[in-house]
Amino acid sequence: MLGHFAWAECVMKSMQHLLWILPLSILAAMAFAGSSGEEQKSGDFAREVSPKRPDKVVMSEAEWKKKLTDEQYRILRGHGTERAFCGVFHDNKKDGLYSCVGCANPLFKSDAKFDSGTGWPSFFQPVSKDAIWLKTDRSYGMIRQEVLCAKCDGHLGHVFDDGPRDKTGLRFCINSEILTFADKKD
Repeated sequence: MLGHFAWAECVMKSMQHLLWILPLSILAAMAFAGSSGEEQKSGDFAREVSPKRPDKVVMSEAEWKKKLTDEQYRILRGHGTERAFCGVFHDNKKDGLYSCVGCANPLFKSDAKFDSGTGWPSFFQPVSKDAIWLKTDRSYGMIRQEVLCAKCDGHLGHVFDDGPRDKTGLRFCINSEILTFADKKD
């Protein structure tokens, strides 16, 4: 739990960056949404329909509430977002693997993580194209691509096309709260 000072600092950082992040996110979302299918590098991922898997995790909302913390449930099952610069993994520089807190599905490797300056963990690619799926999100007057876990259909974050150009060009902007992290074993 954050102390009063740490919480206030977190809120201040979020507010300071909101003024420039929000317009950039809107522009990125508009650019992504306006791209043709050939230009969208995210076309390799399942879109709009949850992929069928033999290991699919399906639970009742009561079971999810029992399994997850209130904040994890709000984000993973309720499509919420954590405050910028407040997540435990936004500045994590350790080598390892990020997985879904809801189902332990491996999602992102640390070598695909980069500092986007947005305050959320950002990755230029998932562990595999089968780890996630994308769905159009029209909430808050924007058109964005929502990133969901392919194993439990949990909300992870959004993907934008303003990532590193020398990699995939994508920025998977993911909530720390719904991730677990395992250090790489040497």
